[in-house]
Amino acid sequence: MKDLRRYLVLKYIQYLVLSSRNAASTFLGLLGSTYSLLLLQSAKVSSKSTTVLISSIAKADVLVAVCVVSDLIIWTFDVNVSSTALMSALLRNLLTANTHISCLLLSCIAFEAYLITFFPMESRHVRTVRNAKQTARIIWILVIAECVIFLMEDFLKANSASAFISSHCTWLSHFSGRAADLLRSLSYFLGIFLRIVNVYFYYKIFFSMYSPK
Repeated sequence: MKDLRRYLVLKYIQYLVLSSRNAASTFLGLLGSTYSLLLLQSAKVSSKSTTVLISSIAKADVLVAVCVVSDLIIWTFDVNVSSTALMSALLRNLLTANTHISCLLLSCIAFEAYLITFFPMESRHVRTVRNAKQTARIIWILVIAECVIFLMEDFLKANSASAFISSHCTWLSHFSGRAADLLRSLSYFLGIFLRIVNVYFYYKIFFSMYSPK
């Protein structure tokens, strides 16, 4: 569990502290996720709601791995991605999905830690493996739906000159554009809210542990 706690600290720094990605944090994140997935297969690690959420965070880094491998292929074979707008948009949306999934799951873990600290008995029926799996599944579905809307917007923008798109899909283009703008605004404010909430949870936990009895 100590290694898993270190992994969570790494992920909190990567997604909720750092303002943007960099090569070092991406590499360490992928390395930590690979190690954590191997560690979670051990019989010494019991199946709890927290480990389910940690496993889902580690699996979300598969999306980053796909982007890294794609970048290596593009760099090695000198592929012109700018001419394939949809491919570029897909890779960008995979990174967005990874970030949003990880931030939401990390916030769920922070909330669970808060419940364990202040309401251990009252929250036992909530902190179950089944609920953790359902929560992770819902988060994945919502974020994938968000990225589908982003990808649809990028696709329609890239093909806006097409006569078919212009005459038959104007309403679809308008809908995807408005929906994408709304989701970006929501994601921005949700990101700020999650940072504040996470700080509050761990602030309360820290002072409850080290305050004089």
